[in-house]
Amino acid sequence: MPQDSYLVGLIGAGIGPSLTPALHEREADRQGLRCLYRLLDIDALGLRPENVGELLRAARDVGFDGLNVTHPCKQLVIEHLDALSPQAEALGAVNTVVIADGRATGHNTDVTGFAASFARGLPDVRTDHVVQVGAGGAGAAVAHAVLTLGAGRVTLVDAAPERAAALADSLDRHFGAGRAAAAAPDALADLLADADGIVHATPTGMAAHPGLPFPADLLHPGLWVAEVVYRPLETELVRTARALGCAVLDGGGMAVFQAVDAFRLFTGREPDAGRMLDHFARLAQPAGTLKSSGAAAGTA
Repeated sequence: MPQDSYLVGLIGAGIGPSLTPALHEREADRQGLRCLYRLLDIDALGLRPENVGELLRAARDVGFDGLNVTHPCKQLVIEHLDALSPQAEALGAVNTVVIADGRATGHNTDVTGFAASFARGLPDVRTDHVVQVGAGGAGAAVAHAVLTLGAGRVTLVDAAPERAAALADSLDRHFGAGRAAAAAPDALADLLADADGIVHATPTGMAAHPGLPFPADLLHPGLWVAEVVYRPLETELVRTARALGCAVLDGGGMAVFQAVDAFRLFTGREPDAGRMLDHFARLAQPAGTLKSSGAAAGTA
C-alpha cells in the first residue's frame, strides 16, 4: 500500500518563524495525507551547526521520512549523507534530505525554487550582468539558477572572499569560462553602478539578523532587486528598493517553490503549486505584502 503518513522536519538556526511546516502540512491534508512537520532549531536546542550530523542520526532513528535543511547547515550536512543528487553534488549544498530504505539522500530544491520564482516574478528584466551578495549554501543555489535562466555573467561578493572565489570557479567549470567572477565587498558600489540587477543571498534581513546587507545609497532605480529572505517578507532591502522604484522580487516565491519540489521528493505526489502559493500569501499577510509573493512589485 502507498504510504499515507509522513514525518518530516527542518534543521536550521532561528527557524521558529518558518512557514514551511504549515505549507507542507496543509498541502498533505488537501491530498488526504497525514504530514507531521517538526522544527529542529539548533539555537533552541543549544547545539552548534556542526551538530547537524547528530540531528540527522536522531531523525533517522525515530523514523523521519525527510528533512529540509537551512542556514547554517546546508553545506555541513553533506558529509553525513549516504548519497547526493547530481544537482546537490554540483552545488555543494543540500536543503532537502530524503530518508528511505535506510539511506539519506541529499537534494537541492533552492535552485529550482528560485528559478521558478524569478521567471514568474521578474520575467522581462535584463540579466546581462547580475551582482550577487552572498556565496554560501543559498548563494550557490541562486547563482546556479540565475545562470541557468540565461544570465550573461554573475559577479559574487561575499564577506569571505575565498568563498566567493571558490563558487565563481565552480560556476565557470559548470557553465563555461567567464560566466562568473568574484569581487571584494569594497567593489560593490562600482559593480552596482553598471549592473542590471542584484540578488541578495545572505541571512541579513531575517528577523534574527535585521538590517541592510549593504548601504542603501548603492541602490538606484535602474537595478532590479531579488531577495531570498522571506521572514519577514518585506525585509529592509525589499522596502528600500521598492521605495526607490526598483523592480523587486521578495523571498516568498522561492520559499513556496522550493517547498513544492521538496513535497514531491518527500511524498512522491504532485503538489498543487498554485494552492501552495495562495496558502503562503494568507500566512505571510501579517508580516508583509501579499501582492509581492513571487511577483515583481514595483519571493524566501
